[in-house]
Amino acid sequence: MLSPNWLGDAVMALPALADVRRHFAGARLTVAARAPVVALFRMVEGVDDVLVLPGRGGLAALTSWTQDVAALEGGGFDTALLFPNSFASALVVSRAGIRERWGLATDGRRCLLTRSAPKPRGCAHQADYYQALVAALDIENGPLWARVDAPVLEVSPAPDGPYVVLAPGAAYGGAKQWIPERFAELAALVRRERAWSVALVGSRADAAVCHEIVDRSVRMHGGGPSASLVDLSGRTSLAELAAVLAGARAVVSNDSGAMHLAGAVGAPVVAIFGATNEHRTAPLRRGPRSPAPRILATDVWCRPCMLRECPIDHRCMTGISARDVFDAMA
Repeated sequence: MLSPNWLGDAVMALPALADVRRHFAGARLTVAARAPVVALFRMVEGVDDVLVLPGRGGLAALTSWTQDVAALEGGGFDTALLFPNSFASALVVSRAGIRERWGLATDGRRCLLTRSAPKPRGCAHQADYYQALVAALDIENGPLWARVDAPVLEVSPAPDGPYVVLAPGAAYGGAKQWIPERFAELAALVRRERAWSVALVGSRADAAVCHEIVDRSVRMHGGGPSASLVDLSGRTSLAELAAVLAGARAVVSNDSGAMHLAGAVGAPVVAIFGATNEHRTAPLRRGPRSPAPRILATDVWCRPCMLRECPIDHRCMTGISARDVFDAMA
């Protein structure tokens, strides 16, 4: 199976992956994935092997696809199921000599596939989209659970006692991000009114906004940084991030990979949606006993706009207060 490239999309593909696992119970299932999401599939039950694809996605695939071919050629694979819609993904498995190549007939690649399905229409959620692919290949769909088994790992600096995780980043763009000042207000509320610690998480690209939130929250709450307010941005591997999320009393996140991972490890999630569509990319639950996510979004005329940056006043996010989010935490 070729995985989607982004963490959130990879998590939303897990119900379809589970369908494939049940259907081919006796087969060896290998997930081929880009380096940033490889660790995810090492935490997914039923995946036998994970193969790192060394090439790059997007336009960079035009020059790096031969590296992916080389990685796949020696695997002895007889069937490739493509979750990415790109022409490059079909070209790679074809050139790698994989006999059966299954996927959606998108991006002009039908001629490279041995079994193809039309692009699904009317899917409510991105997870439905992936399941529609496997259903078109006569694989029965199961429930929309996305289960990730987080390891037990220690991180440093570790939050003190019960804690809430804040994930203020979003790779797609600023229009998806709740305002840093509000995250800081929320952190101060959590520490003052519930006496819980707060941990901020994110990639290295999110470090600046996490530092800003810590500084603002310290000024609001009083006192210096301590074990009750820790910044883990850029300091955690994907497995460590999963462990931190799994131990949280609540995870507050924009529409991001961290949000999807939090739902998949079973954390109580408060998801803040602005530019994007909560009906399309709401976090999935780990299973029937996991808490349902709480979705916060404003009823403004311009959302969901799906833009990277807001061209007006970001009203979809300014309309959500720190108290709104605090009250949504169970």
